[in-house]
Amino acid sequence: MEIPKEKILLVDDEEALRGILSKGLGARDYVCDQAENGEQALNKLEAQASDLVIMDINMPGKPGNEVLPDMTRRFPETAVIMASGVYDNKIIAKCIQDGAQDYISKPFRFEQVLSSVNGTLDKRRVALEIQRYFQEIGKKNGSGEFDPRQLFRGAIETLIKTLEACDSYTKDHSQAVADIAVALGRRMNLTAEELEDIQWAGLLHDVGKIAVDPDILNKPGELTSSEYRHIMTHAIIGPNLVKPFVNARVVEIISHHHDHYDGGGLDQTIKGKEIPLGARIVALADAYQAMTSDRPYRKALSKVDAIEEIQWYSGTQFDPIIANNMISIIKQQQLQRIRCK
Repeated sequence: MEIPKEKILLVDDEEALRGILSKGLGARDYVCDQAENGEQALNKLEAQASDLVIMDINMPGKPGNEVLPDMTRRFPETAVIMASGVYDNKIIAKCIQDGAQDYISKPFRFEQVLSSVNGTLDKRRVALEIQRYFQEIGKKNGSGEFDPRQLFRGAIETLIKTLEACDSYTKDHSQAVADIAVALGRRMNLTAEELEDIQWAGLLHDVGKIAVDPDILNKPGELTSSEYRHIMTHAIIGPNLVKPFVNARVVEIISHHHDHYDGGGLDQTIKGKEIPLGARIVALADAYQAMTSDRPYRKALSKVDAIEEIQWYSGTQFDPIIANNMISIIKQQQLQRIRCK
């Protein structure tokens, strides 16, 4: 059976640019159509669905970022990549919040466009696979009634498996972060409900990396500022991915798991105890697990060195109370190992 070719709608007022992208993507077996403004794009989508839209922001008439909310509302199964010659972090963040899967800057490098297209369509396939999973469960149950937990776990497993395929490090990391976060929560006498939220947030905190370029994700050297910003979009994309399957508390934890206690994180708007407690816990669990693991760009730190790092950043990156609890857990584990020898 022949696999249908994916359709891409190119929306830009520059005809020459549309032509170049259409030729290049067409050579990669994508089927391309074109529109010169947002209104024409919406009309074309109404007439025939597209798998992906690449839309410029600065066009005559209504700007692309103003068309975007209407487009994602009316055509939820169509993925969108926004493009602009101006790199504005606030506009990028708003586009992601309004449903765009990625944002690419002009002038284009075709390799950059192709990488974004491939990654975005991969992510779309995951979303459609989850939807099909829901439909199959409904059919098996005849009446359409089903166990919400069965649905939830199946959808989550699909997300995690897809992420692991992009980044082999993430499999063990996410589970370890969840375990560490729950241990911290128990030490801080959190309720069973709070511990469950923290466990799911720990498992899913990095799921937005599905949309991150694998070459940047696994880069062995130091990241450039733009590469770092690209990776950090996972904290915006992740919450949008898991929102249909988890409660609002888990979404908030994932949204803020890179916030710094002193407010010094990237594009951060809240600080201190305004940051959800679960996010402050997952943030430290995430950092500690990363410190003590081998990464492409460095060797793992010893537990002694990790304690020094936590102490150094206590009160700035980390909540000092949570930092003290983490240090106590590490020291307790070290004592237990000594006793077992």
